[in-house]
Amino acid sequence: MFEIFTNPDAWIALLTLTFLEIVLGIDNIIFISIAAGKLEKSARKKATNIGLILAMVFRIVLLFGISLLTSMKKPFWIIENDWIHGGISGQALILFAGGLFLLYKSTK
Repeated sequence: MFEIFTNPDAWIALLTLTFLEIVLGIDNIIFISIAAGKLEKSARKKATNIGLILAMVFRIVLLFGISLLTSMKKPFWIIENDWIHGGISGQALILFAGGLFLLYKSTK
């Protein structure tokens, strides 16, 4: 049960995710500051607070959602022919669609 705490790969993944969350949090702060700077002075603080709270809530919801999607390892469509055997799972579809999206964005 506690072997995850002694696994160096788990610690590296945790540090990587923590670094990414810090970078994305700073990006959110900069974007919200720029967007709130276009408002009147009386509404800036309220808009900044609402924006930061919504950014945090959406980030948490998306992290839980992606962890749910990547845990879908059980195949829902199984292919068994003479020359190919395998299955397609929710995790495979998400990773494939994400890869296609990254290829599209990098070439466009």
